Amino acid sequence: MELEKKPDFDKCMERIYAWYNQGIVDRAPIRFSAHNQEYDSAHLLNGFNFNSLKERWWNTEYQLELFEHQLENSTFNAETFPIFWPNLGPEVYTAFYGLELDYKEVTSYAKPIIEDWSQLDNLKLDSNNPYFKKIEEMTRAALERNAGKFMVGYTDLHPGMDCAAAFRDPEALCLDLIMDPDNVKRLVEISSKDFQFVFNYFDQILKEKNQLSVTWMGIPSFGKMHIPSCDFSSMISPEHFDEFVLPLIKDEIKAMSYNIFHLDGKGVANNIDKLLQLPDINAIQWVQGVGTDLPIMQWVPFIKKIQAAGKSVVVDLALSEIESFMAEVDPKGILLCINADLSVQEDIVKNVLKWN
Repeated sequence: MELEKKPDFDKCMERIYAWYNQGIVDRAPIRFSAHNQEYDSAHLLNGFNFNSLKERWWNTEYQLELFEHQLENSTFNAETFPIFWPNLGPEVYTAFYGLELDYKEVTSYAKPIIEDWSQLDNLKLDSNNPYFKKIEEMTRAALERNAGKFMVGYTDLHPGMDCAAAFRDPEALCLDLIMDPDNVKRLVEISSKDFQFVFNYFDQILKEKNQLSVTWMGIPSFGKMHIPSCDFSSMISPEHFDEFVLPLIKDEIKAMSYNIFHLDGKGVANNIDKLLQLPDINAIQWVQGVGTDLPIMQWVPFIKKIQAAGKSVVVDLALSEIESFMAEVDPKGILLCINADLSVQEDIVKNVLKWN
């Protein structure tokens, strides 16, 4: 792939593929990024007027023009890639089944629709529903104007237990696990059975235009790259995780070339030993949280445990943590995500080159 702002694309992908396999070429991969950075310059675009946040989220032309504006004013150092991925929020997968999303400034939330179990039969994937068609529209529109400028990825997909929690409501589902486990199993089956169809539908659209497999995390693959997760598992027992969640994850990841598990906080990390035993999981994205969960150095033994299990790790580092982290951790299988001004990015890359 040739991209105007990534003349080093091939070398960067060498580093990414070495990282997928717990190896290293010349240095650990680095992604320079800030949380929600895609929204920072939203106010700079003129000529668009919206009566609601939903209108802004759903305006394909606006979303593409905003991205292209940011692209013109961005530099993509190290393993930071120019990627547009269609985004209606992290629970858009549930909307493919008829849920509505409530839009906020930087995210959206699903409105649960299963108030009693008689409604389960109404949950059916509809590839003609407005959300599905809008994601497809955004994908195809981006592919029409991306040539040589940026990559096009797929939307954020969360099937399985997180999807079931959005259908039912997380608090209600916690009670259901105890009071009505049989109907929970019916619900999670619905939430998972169409995932491979949905993933492959959008993957085929992208592959027909010679795109890589990539989404919000910004880590591409020439095959199929997926980000499995289960944030809901922080609310349930290990026994319920084994019974209701683990089989879904195994099924979800088996057809993928590479899987990077999104491990969101220490509650989800309670199940790390079981996740590390899954051969189809190649890497763990460790999200340590905020407050007392910072700084990163308290999690170094945990990160080393993941490495020792033969898995790679995505780690968010503050600038002040880079030196101490490199002094304690083996660089093989580590991908660093760093929020850093352009003025210091070259120095960071040079510093990481010395890490061995």
